[in-house]
Amino acid sequence: MHTRTVFFISDGTGITAETFGNAILAQFEFKPRHVRLPFVDSVDKAHQAVRQVNHTAGIEGLKPIVFTTLVNVEILKVLEDGCKGMLLDMFGTFVRPLEIELGLKSNHRIGRFSDVSRSKEYHDRIEAINFSLAHDDGQSNRDLEHADVILVGVSRSGKTPTSLYLAMQYGLKAANYPLIPEDFERQQLPGAVVPYTKKIFGLTIQPERLAEIRNERRPNSRYAALENCRMEVGEAEAMMRRAGIRWLSTTTKSIEEIATTILQEIRPERLEY
Repeated sequence: MHTRTVFFISDGTGITAETFGNAILAQFEFKPRHVRLPFVDSVDKAHQAVRQVNHTAGIEGLKPIVFTTLVNVEILKVLEDGCKGMLLDMFGTFVRPLEIELGLKSNHRIGRFSDVSRSKEYHDRIEAINFSLAHDDGQSNRDLEHADVILVGVSRSGKTPTSLYLAMQYGLKAANYPLIPEDFERQQLPGAVVPYTKKIFGLTIQPERLAEIRNERRPNSRYAALENCRMEVGEAEAMMRRAGIRWLSTTTKSIEEIATTILQEIRPERLEY
């Protein structure tokens, strides 16, 4: 059972409010119920949101926690005046003090995806996603010179989700190649990626965990057998050491942690932090 309801209210997608709010909530040992209210971009919708928050407060007998990134002052005032929850205005907490300190007025842009038709960053990110999909699991060798990073590792070590995360979050063109039995027999990296060694980053994983993951996909197969997983991981790591490739174990790491480590090591020149 949840112990408290948490609302994420935004005039955009709500991604900022939810990401920031969840990072704060993770510091506390309790299980909240999450309610997402995106695209609250009018006074009428704000009143509807207030009614929903207040109804929850009445039923639960507890103040809901409300994270908001509303930038429209008139809409925000509806929440400030009528909301019976604990209102945490993230833009008010951070943007307004920065306006004073910098002596600049913020553009009060609604969300990260405002006016995408004019956003080069947005189009670059879409291009990166398409690139990563086209170069998933070694499907294509074309245009590898344009890759920002090339991930290698045994099958099911986390290459695909990491590639897509790097593309979606950072706009990086990430290709990935599986290391397969033929590579282990030759004791060499796939020929297509050899010219781009400086862009390569390796992912490995504990054999026991790899066997668990593979058994979910192909139970009782040689592919998923622990002995085979130990062989593949051992050969892959030996290959990476011989090639001087940077690598890490994904066994206990989240996609976010893996991506952050890769960015620290690869440091793509065009990436703006």
